[in-house]
Amino acid sequence: MAAEWSVLLLTCQRGGCVSAFQRELEARRLRGGLGPRPPALLLAVEDPWARLGSGGATLNALLVAAEHLSARAGCTVVTSDVLREARILILHMGRDFSFDDCGRAFTCLPVEEPGAPAEALVCNLDSLLGTMTHRLCVGSPPGVWVCSTDMLLTVPSAPGIDWDGFQGVRVIAVPGSQAYARNHGVYLADEQGLVRDIIYKGTEAQIQQCAGPDGTVPLVCGVVFFSSDAAEQLLATHVIPPLDACTYMGLDSGAPPIQLSLFFDIVLCMAGGMTKEDFVKGGGDASVRSARSVLWTALRAFPLSMACIPNASYDYMTTSASDHIRSLTLLPGSASHLRFCKTAHSHVDQPCLLEDGSSVTNCLLEGAVRLAAGSVIQHCHLQGPLEIGPGCLLSGLTTGSSLALQGCPLRDIVLQGHHIQLRDLLCRVFTLTGRLDDWQSPAEEATYLNMPWAEFFHRTGIREGDLWDAETPRRSRCLLSARLFPVLHACEALGLEDVLWLLDPVAAAGERLARWRAAWRMSWQELLPCLDKAAELAARRALFFLQGQHKVRRVLLGCQDSSLLPLARSAVHEGYHEAVLGMLDEVASTAGDAGIAARALACIADVLGCMARGEGGLRSGPAANREWASAFRRLESGDIAGGVWELAAERQKWMSSAALLVRAARHYEGAEQILLRQAVMSSCQFVTVGQAELPPLGHWVQVACPARLDLSGGWSDTPPITYEHGGAVVDVAVLVDGCRPIGARVRRIGEPELRLVSLGGTPQSEVAVELVCRELEHLRDYCQPHAPGALLKAAFICTQIVQFPSQKPLRAQLMESFGGGFEVHTWSKLPHGSGLGTSSILAGAVMASLYRAAGKAASTESLIHAVLHLEQRLTTGGGWQDQVGGLVPGIKIGRSKAQLPLRVEVEKIPVPNGFTQTLNNHLLLVYTGKTRLARNLLQDVVRNWYARLPSAVQNADALVSNAEECAQALRQGNLPLIGKCLDRYWQQKKCMAPGCEPLAVGRMMEALRPYVYGQCLAGAGGGGFLYVLTKGPRQKEALHQILAKTEGLGNFSIHSIEVDTGGFAVEVMGCDPKDGAHPREDVAV
Repeated sequence: MAAEWSVLLLTCQRGGCVSAFQRELEARRLRGGLGPRPPALLLAVEDPWARLGSGGATLNALLVAAEHLSARAGCTVVTSDVLREARILILHMGRDFSFDDCGRAFTCLPVEEPGAPAEALVCNLDSLLGTMTHRLCVGSPPGVWVCSTDMLLTVPSAPGIDWDGFQGVRVIAVPGSQAYARNHGVYLADEQGLVRDIIYKGTEAQIQQCAGPDGTVPLVCGVVFFSSDAAEQLLATHVIPPLDACTYMGLDSGAPPIQLSLFFDIVLCMAGGMTKEDFVKGGGDASVRSARSVLWTALRAFPLSMACIPNASYDYMTTSASDHIRSLTLLPGSASHLRFCKTAHSHVDQPCLLEDGSSVTNCLLEGAVRLAAGSVIQHCHLQGPLEIGPGCLLSGLTTGSSLALQGCPLRDIVLQGHHIQLRDLLCRVFTLTGRLDDWQSPAEEATYLNMPWAEFFHRTGIREGDLWDAETPRRSRCLLSARLFPVLHACEALGLEDVLWLLDPVAAAGERLARWRAAWRMSWQELLPCLDKAAELAARRALFFLQGQHKVRRVLLGCQDSSLLPLARSAVHEGYHEAVLGMLDEVASTAGDAGIAARALACIADVLGCMARGEGGLRSGPAANREWASAFRRLESGDIAGGVWELAAERQKWMSSAALLVRAARHYEGAEQILLRQAVMSSCQFVTVGQAELPPLGHWVQVACPARLDLSGGWSDTPPITYEHGGAVVDVAVLVDGCRPIGARVRRIGEPELRLVSLGGTPQSEVAVELVCRELEHLRDYCQPHAPGALLKAAFICTQIVQFPSQKPLRAQLMESFGGGFEVHTWSKLPHGSGLGTSSILAGAVMASLYRAAGKAASTESLIHAVLHLEQRLTTGGGWQDQVGGLVPGIKIGRSKAQLPLRVEVEKIPVPNGFTQTLNNHLLLVYTGKTRLARNLLQDVVRNWYARLPSAVQNADALVSNAEECAQALRQGNLPLIGKCLDRYWQQKKCMAPGCEPLAVGRMMEALRPYVYGQCLAGAGGGGFLYVLTKGPRQKEALHQILAKTEGLGNFSIHSIEVDTGGFAVEVMGCDPKDGAHPREDVAV
């Protein structure tokens, strides 16, 4: 579950670059970071005054939300009625932050979210949004949530807040130690959870009074909820002076500014222990006291309750560098939905140089960059050799800074690069401080670069007069106001070395001091209003996609199972798609590996699909436009680099609309299929063909094959999964209703032509389709699966009975080699889309009979690989499990390793004596009456695998492990365990190809569930046959009665099946196909 927001508002300080923050919110909406149903209104709101306070910012944000909701409701004035059913979330950015130019909200955390729809940096804002939306606010009534962003907040997945009968206002607390509470706020609540008082930096006795039985105290964590009634009353105060001054309307009306706290000026008035006199007197000046009086009148009647969340944690983001570094290098509590990692969204050439306990986020570290434990690098592009000692925070440094850093003693320092805007001048400024320095303590009591100021002055030659004006009071002379940081120089460009010399002044001598004095310098206090937050966010974005390009190369060339689709989505949302496409082109053209190039082309198709933004039609579709033909020919000829660059040139012509982008994506998938076919056809080297006696002219060679049941592991045999991940499939060769349902026969004929005949369901059936090929041109459509006779045409080419293409005519080829032509008959008793492996097994039968009729012989292993080759030439793709199932007798497991060339190895599974008959007694086949219509199932599976969707990768692992477990269950003769494997296998199929379970099939399986150990749709699913492993033997009639009573099933039928332990056979027969006088020949030699 998730809270669904009507409005989400982010408040920021005046002059705080509200447009940049609005862009950040919109980016989160685009990439799915705001949930499946993002807020209708997404607003970054600038405080009307520079020092408005959290209370004033809340009132102003509430007014803005009500005004927008009123406008959407068609009102011409603000009406509080719109708050009745609204769910509003207000997030306050608060004050500036010493360690992140974009504030605490946009401080990046060392987190990656592989399951996120789009890849992005994870900021504290994102963490809090996740906590509020998916945990804390779930189940709350309509109203207004207000949340500070100045803390790291961790909440369990089920916080356990009771909202039944809730009224008024509720504050959220987290348990903390009494020691921590000395510098923070705590709630004093009664046994009913009603707040009596809010104590800030209280005495030991006051804090002890707030403690619970376990000694912890409820810390104020910056989160409060106003019911709709309370929010309406709070909104009503915006027109009453002096509270009108808190809003932009007050600013526009000329009201004098006022500063209010959310907790101590608004929430506190509802605390049960407060009297009006104490509350109003507690205000600072007269305007605040007047505001408090108004608030007391408006809100006092509402009960203020507290929810203290067990196992939650709260960590205020202080101005202490030590605290900040610690928060980024320690793992968050077990209740967190985030998992910190050492390296997040970064490319590191030598990750072994990063010590445990260090943290790198959004960085590109090239060469040897050594990072000690307890140090953090963020938003940096650095080139080694560099050595960064413990206790450091580096941020915002570019490659140009690397030379200055080499050999520099970096230990316990904070080094940051900043984007500064001075009117129309944009520049870079570097600041350097010590980890132990305090910003606001007077210089006499404080340190700079972790040493007393007096020692710093002595070591560097800098004087107090260089840093502070003479009239600056001594208590105000602190690090915050010290003009330490060079900004501009009259003659020279400034760089990182202009602050780094402060670490080693002896080596720099007087030259650096003079240059430093000659520069115009600013204090951190003066720099803060000049920080260009938009430029900083843009620089982080650019660096993120630069390291993202390195990730593309690393993942593809390293054959890693990481998905690049989330990065592609982000690149499209943020306008960096061209850079990603360029890197994919480069990898595809230079990899020197058809498998890697194919995946790169599939990733390009994904980027183009993302650019279409869900418009332009289905991703699956035709890919034979003649504009792409030249590039395709290059790929087919083996010129991968030339083909890739020709594809890229053609791509530029297809970028102007969603429809063209989708069509371009289809052609990239077509190009990827060319390379995939080349990779799979490496299996040809495992096809060996020997010589055999040429049967007499007119004598039939006949092959009859069983069907196959896939008991587990299917889809793991599908290219490219089978050679990139490795596959394992348990198959059983089966007779259906006592016979082998699939077959072919071939004979040589005197006419130099190819007669291709499709019979009905049996060898004795009438001719259904007949096709005669007399010229090579008649074979040209062999690679179009739906063309008449395509499979048989491909079989003649793959067995090399016919050379195609060739300068020699077909008639001449046939007469020279065979003294005539061939006639082929094929049949299958199984319906189309049965899921029992018909087409692949038929291809095996055709090739076996063709080889033999042409005076050749091929082993079963050769036929398995020959069918793989044929199906790639035919362009239907597909794996190897069908032919293994139908060509190898009995029960077996086929395996392929994660490597090329692709080789399938088959192991027969020995079962206990009598178990084969037991299996026959318990297995039944149910025809569902549904024909599989999902022609694009295979294309979808391949697309998801190339994208390395986490679900697809995990499912591939599970398919293989389940196959091995099923094989072991068969060895044991354990029917219940086999049934569990079947059920698990069906779930895995549904995960791999969603939508493969029609509603009627679901009803059928539900009706049968009490009577079976396990059940599964055969093959890819979507229709065809369901096979069931019954608890009792010989249950055909019983199951028929059960299904007959089940509504909505349509025309089903139940068939007996039995394990075929004999396997297929090649028979050379007489001229009459019914003449069985000639002996049978076993093909498996």
